[in-house]
Amino acid sequence: MKKLHKAHPWHGVSPGEKWPEIVTCYIEVVPSDTVKYELDKESGLLKIDRPQLFSNIYPSLYGMLPQTYCGDRIGKYCSQQAEIDQVQGDQDPLDICVLTEKIVPHGDILLKARPIGGLRLIDNNQADDKIIAVLLDDAMYGCWQDINDCPDAILKRLKHFFLTYKQMPGETERTCWIAGIYGREEALNVIKLSHQDYREMFS
Repeated sequence: MKKLHKAHPWHGVSPGEKWPEIVTCYIEVVPSDTVKYELDKESGLLKIDRPQLFSNIYPSLYGMLPQTYCGDRIGKYCSQQAEIDQVQGDQDPLDICVLTEKIVPHGDILLKARPIGGLRLIDNNQADDKIIAVLLDDAMYGCWQDINDCPDAILKRLKHFFLTYKQMPGETERTCWIAGIYGREEALNVIKLSHQDYREMFS
C-alpha cells in the first residue's frame, strides 16, 4: 500500500532514525508565502488556512513534526514550567521553525533538522510550543547546537512574529504570549512528551 499511496505527513512519516536529536519535519509555510498553508489532518493534503491579511512574513521555514500531538502531557508540562494552572495542549502536531540560509520556494516537503531550543507560547491558555531548529548541514546555521548559539536578533524576530501575526490592527489585548525560551535539552524533552501524547491519542 505504501507504494500505491502518498504517506500521510502526520501519521505515515517516520520521526527519523536519529530522533529526537535529528528530526524529520514537514514544512507547510515558507517566508515567501502570502497565504498560510496548513496540513489538512484528515486527508494529509496541504490546504490554504487563510490569506496573510497584514504584512507579517514568516521568519523561517515553518511546519510540524510527524507523529507528535500536543495533549495532556504537553499541557501539564507547560503548566509546570510556566507556573500557570490548567494549561491545555492545543490538540495539534508540535510546531517547528527551521532556520536555513537557503531559499526554499514552497512547502509540502520533508527535511531533516536539528532542534536547538524552543518558544513556550501560550495561546488562549493552550500550550502552542514552537520548536526552533536548524536545517541539517546548513552552511550558515548547521553548526548551531543550542539556543545560545542563536543571535538575539533572530530570537526577537521569531518572538515578534508569533506575538503579532494573529493580532488585528488597533487591538491592544493579546490572546497569546511567550512564557519563556528554552534550550536544546528541554526542546528534546518537549518533543518526546508530544510523541507520547501522540501514541496515546492514536494508538
